[in-house]
Amino acid sequence: MSSRLLPRISALAAVLLIAGCTTTKIDERRITSATVQTGDTVVVLGRRHSSDYETEPDFIRCVGHGVERAGARVLPELEFMNTFYPWFEPRTAPMSLKRFQALRNKPLFAQRLRESSLRYIVWVDGQTETVDKAGSISCAVGPGGAGCIGFGTWDDTSTYEASVWDLQKMDIVAQISAEASGTSYMPALIVPIPLIARVQSAACDGLATQLKTLFSTQ
Repeated sequence: MSSRLLPRISALAAVLLIAGCTTTKIDERRITSATVQTGDTVVVLGRRHSSDYETEPDFIRCVGHGVERAGARVLPELEFMNTFYPWFEPRTAPMSLKRFQALRNKPLFAQRLRESSLRYIVWVDGQTETVDKAGSISCAVGPGGAGCIGFGTWDDTSTYEASVWDLQKMDIVAQISAEASGTSYMPALIVPIPLIARVQSAACDGLATQLKTLFSTQ
């Protein structure tokens, strides 16, 4: 093995040891208890304040799967949106329990609410963003083939907050926040190797764990 490659391989090995490390912070404010009865349905919804802002659907599905593991019946977000169209479109969605109560006075909305057996809405607001980038990678094609060399890093932060509405008591059950941050790496020695810090997955796990405890059916 070429002695010139040894320092580069050693550096890559060191990066592999530290890559993908994330830090997660969970904060919960439980206001009252949640009781999921047989037949009760829970829906996890992402906030959509406008046409250019949306909590990622894959994150919402991830949290929903976590709630299902608690034994609760979860209505998929897309199915819910179709059933309650157009009341939960970005411009018309109730952003408070007071506005939701006003919707319950509409006969058609009230009928669909009864048919769905919906008991809890979990509103999730937030996004995953890249907050900093550094380094560079260059690639070239020559007579001996193609290759890349360089090193890049970027920091990602996932920040989400869930507000749990009890539609029977018309009250907020709990507010849970999850924040995860981490640094991803892209070393390139002939071939770029992305080493991703899975901050969104960590935030989902943290939020879902708290919701599983909240909705746990004994």
